[in-house]
Amino acid sequence: MSSRVETLLAVYGRHLTVPWQTGLAAIQRVMFAVYDKSDELRLRANIEAFELATRQAGKQWLLLDVTDAFPDWMMAQDYRDAYFECPEDLAGYPAGELTEFMADLIQRLKPRLLNEAGPETVVALFGVGALFGLARVSMLVDGLKDAVPGRLLVFFPGDYHPETHSYRLLDARDGWNYLAVPLLAKD
Repeated sequence: MSSRVETLLAVYGRHLTVPWQTGLAAIQRVMFAVYDKSDELRLRANIEAFELATRQAGKQWLLLDVTDAFPDWMMAQDYRDAYFECPEDLAGYPAGELTEFMADLIQRLKPRLLNEAGPETVVALFGVGALFGLARVSMLVDGLKDAVPGRLLVFFPGDYHPETHSYRLLDARDGWNYLAVPLLAKD
């Protein structure tokens, strides 16, 4: 495990020691575990350590990995072959806003939240870097946050700017303001 991933795990573990308040707005129950994009593979190799820290804190863990969400969605489309032959047909969507895909993804994830997540569950959203250029992470978080009864933890490869409360996915897209709790790994 790299020192930055170890640091992020320690920050997350300390955050879990704070008793959870009840009655918080959905946005106040969202955490962003911000890490350097170069640590993606190290984080993937050590995701079980975050689950272990969650369980040791007396909380439940539900991992939602969206890494393959777009390929899975595309394979279910009737016109997928046409899109593969002529990918510029997808250019009709505004950058980062494949709304049909996002609506489908949210609808596929919500039943898991309703069936598997309780008020003491950390729902870990993983693989959001795979959404880059297709959909905005903020759209996904906004679509799920109200359905998460416990806490939503978004593993976010990018950076956070505290002066503006803005997050930038993969350090490449203009950031957006989001009032989630940032968990940061500093060397």
